[in-house]
Amino acid sequence: MNDAFWEPLLAIAGLTVITVVARAFFMMPEQEIPMPGWLRRGLKFAPLAALTAVIAPEVLMAQGALIGTWQDARLPAVACAVAWYFFRRGILGTIVVGMLVYLPLHIGLGW
Repeated sequence: MNDAFWEPLLAIAGLTVITVVARAFFMMPEQEIPMPGWLRRGLKFAPLAALTAVIAPEVLMAQGALIGTWQDARLPAVACAVAWYFFRRGILGTIVVGMLVYLPLHIGLGW
């Protein structure tokens, strides 16, 4: 078989090994890994930072550039979803409210 067959399989196998090792890294040692206090405190914010890094560009950018108009359905949808979350503290409600604002503006008004 040619290289075009083996290269994707090798890449998938390599990525699988890297993923398993990375996820299991903290479960392998029998005792807790010593970490400085500042690193332990910083790791508490890693999930929030990762989520922000994924969501912010989707909300604030279109086609690789910042949104140039206020008539973008994402902006009022995010504002309403954030307001819902701060008042009710429910994730499902946050998603529903955001989509209830986003869809009519995007599909109905073409924003």
